[in-house]
Amino acid sequence: MDIQSLRGEFAITRHYNFMDHAAVAPVSNRAADAMRRFIEQAQNHAYVRGELHEGSKRVRAAAAKLINADPDEVTFVKNTSEGICFVANGLHFSHGDNIVTAGCEFPANIYPWMNLQSAGVRLKMVPEDNGRVPVERLIEAIDARTRVVAISAVQFASGYRTDLKTLGKACQDKGVLLSVDAIQALGCVPIDVRAMNIDFLSADGHKWLVAPEGAGIFYCRRELLGHLRPTEVGWLSMRSSVRSTRYEFELRDDARRFDSGSYNLVGITGLGGSLDLILDVGVENIWSRVRQLTDRLVTGLRQKGYRVISSRTPGEDSGIVAFVSDTHDHEQIQRHLKAEHRTIIAVREGRLRASPHFYNTMEEIEQLLRHLPEH
Repeated sequence: MDIQSLRGEFAITRHYNFMDHAAVAPVSNRAADAMRRFIEQAQNHAYVRGELHEGSKRVRAAAAKLINADPDEVTFVKNTSEGICFVANGLHFSHGDNIVTAGCEFPANIYPWMNLQSAGVRLKMVPEDNGRVPVERLIEAIDARTRVVAISAVQFASGYRTDLKTLGKACQDKGVLLSVDAIQALGCVPIDVRAMNIDFLSADGHKWLVAPEGAGIFYCRRELLGHLRPTEVGWLSMRSSVRSTRYEFELRDDARRFDSGSYNLVGITGLGGSLDLILDVGVENIWSRVRQLTDRLVTGLRQKGYRVISSRTPGEDSGIVAFVSDTHDHEQIQRHLKAEHRTIIAVREGRLRASPHFYNTMEEIEQLLRHLPEH
């Protein structure tokens, strides 16, 4: 990759050493430019040219390509939680059913399932073990009453990457559905819904996809579209959406059945700009680059005496490196890096967390290591 050229896609590089893409990432120049063009079109021509709504088709196709789905299996959501709620509220559950998940999930992947407890659905949480949620533990937790395994592709606080291929195969064999919160993976590590037997996937665009908040994607495997009841319906949900007063309650046969009304078109346009960038660079190339950066970071952290929580076993590593100091205050370290060195990392669940992306440089990794206090 031509890193210097790619850094030109991110204006934030002129201001910060930004290594917090697992939080709210900077919007790429392509996303910003696309949104500006959309606003100018909307401002000067409204819908007269017929261009405002056409872009969503292209963005849908790009999102589908990223995860190896078909465009009719993908639609847009305002955030990750909305997609997860489509699944939690759209499936039929019986009293005594259970959901298997991890005990270290971001709340977006807990509360939609916890909301089912009043109907007698139990949440089974597999605890984190030294920064890992071993896939065999998740599989062991599945029993005859398990309906769904709801898991993050990458855990937000540890960076642990789930072996989705093994988990997906086990779920398929056991007749259990697999719902994936992919926000900490999409745009950084490869996700293939076919190869991984993923039934549902949801992710907003504001992390590794370097797109604006409030515009994300939801995937539903085609065979399950008729089994997932839309919990919100509107004119866009229907086959005859353009025939205003012919009220024919016939849901679409594709993922657009979950679209109740008008899209956040400016946000979706920005998402499309960043998806174009991600696809142009190539997710495999991005992951190779991120792995190089994080490998060097982990080596340097250990040399300085920090304990690295994130698993670096191949297949379990990700763009997130969580680490701890036994002698320094984490919040103070974070504030010092930001105020004195314009280096941005996070603190999550009592751990320091760095999450560099493909356009970061080795020099920026060395700068972070140099400015962290010695043990």
